[in-house]
Amino acid sequence: MINISKDQIKKLPKAELHLHIEGSLEPELMMKLAKRNNITLKYKNLSEIRAAYQFTSLQSFLDIYYEGAKVLMHEEDFFDLTWDYLLHCKDDNVVHSEIFFDPQTHTDRGIPFATVIHGLRRALDLGKKELGISSYLIMSFLRHLPEANAFKTLEQSLPFKDWIKGIGLDSSEVGHPPSKFTRVFEAARQHGFLSVAHAGEEGPPEYIWEALESLKIQRIDHGIRCLEDPKLAQHLTRKRIPLTVCPLSNVKLKVFQKLDDHNLKKLLDAGILATINSDDPAYFGGYLGENYFQCTKSLGLSMRDLKVLASNSFTASFLPPNEKAHWLKIIEHISA
Repeated sequence: MINISKDQIKKLPKAELHLHIEGSLEPELMMKLAKRNNITLKYKNLSEIRAAYQFTSLQSFLDIYYEGAKVLMHEEDFFDLTWDYLLHCKDDNVVHSEIFFDPQTHTDRGIPFATVIHGLRRALDLGKKELGISSYLIMSFLRHLPEANAFKTLEQSLPFKDWIKGIGLDSSEVGHPPSKFTRVFEAARQHGFLSVAHAGEEGPPEYIWEALESLKIQRIDHGIRCLEDPKLAQHLTRKRIPLTVCPLSNVKLKVFQKLDDHNLKKLLDAGILATINSDDPAYFGGYLGENYFQCTKSLGLSMRDLKVLASNSFTASFLPPNEKAHWLKIIEHISA
């Protein structure tokens, strides 16, 4: 039996590439912001909020997720949310994070786009200065809404496009194929945005093909169903197209019944550029370090596997080549 400690995992510098900042809202902060902003939640106290976090389906997760989002109203709220996440990064030796944010979740409630991004950016700037954590923002479109709504969000983002590295696609996957957003992704590319998309978590492997061919994305978020299509798996391996895998999230949402069943090790063994990420860590059972640790225990990952995963996280990132090389060299010299 492989016995790797949390301290050994912590020594590995890591990048996180699949993190929804709204999904890092802990119950305590939800309660604090609700009181500060005079928001009446459907939960009477902290115990009821914590109980709601123990959801049993995607819909019950979305219910608490959007209820929690109601407390995010002012720039300071988005700052506090982001700063709390960065402190978890520091604890887990996450030195770089590429953070999703969902503008439509907030603008549809009447919160100005500027309010959201100013709060996020202020925290990320402070994180770089005080914690040494670099970061990029990725603006996600909600796929259950019409493409016209995504175009509106794209327009709202343009005054801040120097603060946004790329665009993404998230929310309920089934019934909302990537090709639905072909035109808005093309428009975003014209403005210089990089692109990623959720595909192949709930949705079939065909959605991964669509994301690659219709949206022309640089990496796949989730992508775990790719092994159902051998030609797709070979294509991902040959082209070195990254997958941002979220193991504890997959188990929480019953994509896999238990972590022992997860196909992360099979993805690695197939030569696919897979990475570990935490998705919505406040809701799905742990931040990045915990995902690494639980996968190590349940899947029998070796230190060599962990070094590959950590290295993959930088290789798959949008960091410039010199910064990737810096972290890859550090990982290489960590003893296995």
